[in-house]
Amino acid sequence: MTKIAVIGAGSWGTALSLVLADNDQEVILYGREQMNVDRINEHHENTQFLPGVALPKALKATTDLKEAVEGATHILIVTPSSAIRAVSRQLNELLTEPVVLIHASKGIEPKTHLRLSELIEAEVDPAKRKAICVLTGPSHAEEVALRKPTTVTIASEDLEEAGRVQELFTNENFRVYLNADIIGAELGGALKNIIALAAGMTDGLGYGDNAKAALITRGMVEMARLGTMLGAKPMTFTGLTGMGDLIVTCTSVHSRNWRAGNAIGRGEKLETVLENMGMVVEGVRATQAAYDLAETKQCELPITSALYHVLFDGHTPEEEVKKLMQRPQKNEIEHLFTTKD
Repeated sequence: MTKIAVIGAGSWGTALSLVLADNDQEVILYGREQMNVDRINEHHENTQFLPGVALPKALKATTDLKEAVEGATHILIVTPSSAIRAVSRQLNELLTEPVVLIHASKGIEPKTHLRLSELIEAEVDPAKRKAICVLTGPSHAEEVALRKPTTVTIASEDLEEAGRVQELFTNENFRVYLNADIIGAELGGALKNIIALAAGMTDGLGYGDNAKAALITRGMVEMARLGTMLGAKPMTFTGLTGMGDLIVTCTSVHSRNWRAGNAIGRGEKLETVLENMGMVVEGVRATQAAYDLAETKQCELPITSALYHVLFDGHTPEEEVKKLMQRPQKNEIEHLFTTKD
């Protein structure tokens, strides 16, 4: 049995804790809200984020971060991307032995444009970490918690440690693949939230299936274009962390990014939508980071730019869609028609 500390008692952290507990691992779930932690320990249910899902009795929760990480060989961070840096600093103060750090969050830090594994690497001393792994892929917490078949990727530069993490999570309901492209895995998970916001917006506008299919397809082109410019392998975006995650996030009512975009498409203001969601909409933060990155790298991201103007510049979705449809005509597979000197 391996002790695993899961940092973040939201829906996704709780669902992943359930997977690990099903696999007979010793799991302790850290959350900030005492009432929620008490309900998990006493009633074996996260009534705030996963109501109606019975949690294994062996799963324990705590509000004491030191208690959670003490003696753990693996630490799984499942917080909003905005909290990753602060959590990593806390872990650096508490850790006394090197551990395997895994994160299952999705995002890019605005201004620094750092991926989340880079944030962890910057804040946790090398002597206190064996490896950094990323768990990502098409996986709604609501379905994972109900033990519906789910397949994800674990990515790391250290494939030996990633293989051990793969074994910790894999069971008959939860299948895990290995991937050595940590850059592509993280960027796929972060950038797909942008396209999901836009996909929800097209549905809210009532544009239909044709428009959404085109948006998802061209959105994947943008993801791969920026990702490869930042060092990712192009094929990664055709896999679970690219195409897989993009499909599920752009088409499901479980997706908070889709729901937020849908509300904006129906005329609601961003501030109102975020207030009513009750959970973090990572696509908003990712849009800002990707837009800035594209400007810096001179990378063409027309969908991302259009969404940025709607979210932050007060443009209407209708006028941005019109601009997208009236862009200069091009070949679809750009790189096949580009010659180099």
